[in-house]
Amino acid sequence: MSDLARLSVNQETIKQWSLPELVAGCGAAGVDKVGLWRAPVQEYGVEAAARLMREAGITVTSLCRGGFFTAVEEAERASALDDNRRAIDEAAGLGTDTLVLVSGGLPAGDRDLYAARERVAAALAELAPYARERGVRLAIEPLHPMYASDRCVVSTLSQALDLAERFDAAEVGVVVDTYHLWWDDTVGAQIDRAGAGGRIAAFQLADWITPLPEGVLLGRGQLGDGAVDFRWFRERVDATGFDGPIEVEIFNPGLWARDGAEVLEEIADRYRQLVL
Repeated sequence: MSDLARLSVNQETIKQWSLPELVAGCGAAGVDKVGLWRAPVQEYGVEAAARLMREAGITVTSLCRGGFFTAVEEAERASALDDNRRAIDEAAGLGTDTLVLVSGGLPAGDRDLYAARERVAAALAELAPYARERGVRLAIEPLHPMYASDRCVVSTLSQALDLAERFDAAEVGVVVDTYHLWWDDTVGAQIDRAGAGGRIAAFQLADWITPLPEGVLLGRGQLGDGAVDFRWFRERVDATGFDGPIEVEIFNPGLWARDGAEVLEEIADRYRQLVL
């Protein structure tokens, strides 16, 4: 087995590449797995993107993103559910069984985190059967607490599991993302909990660099540039029996300004050195 057999490269990591360039570049580097994002896939065409991946022998490991379930107004809530049904259909069309969910932040003027999380649960209850019929699992991604107000009221793996465990494991799982979880001293126990319940739907890597750049959303670091112990995470996740893709998802303008093939070569080298 190739040492890159489990490596998946998320599309946003090498955002400067078009979908055909991503497919060609990954093929040349011996990487046969990618994570995709909805906007560029929609622009290219879902059916065309699925055909491109299929013909190149590339597996789509995840589609990002659905979610944003926390609106209070009924019209906004209905719109979000409709959009998530479209996202589920897109994931199924691309042949991936994983739709990553970013739950949504607090609505303007709202300070009730508990109620917001309950609205996430209500949305999952509506969407889970629809997703299961189409062979797609909803994957709740906890985001670092700094995103709780505007992007994601689910901040820890424990909170994500508390939501996911209300549903069948085939319907709702969780994402273990090193960038968001590295700081949590309970994360090892929560990874064990997720693995025991068959809840690990995706495993993603990015480093935490300091000082944080302006606009923290785009502040993820290349593997090895920050504070995360990737091998510890990989070994802990593997110990649960998870043997699925390991997806590198980095939002970083510095990487986007470089030659894509050079970035991918660096990712593969650091993956070998720091993850395996």
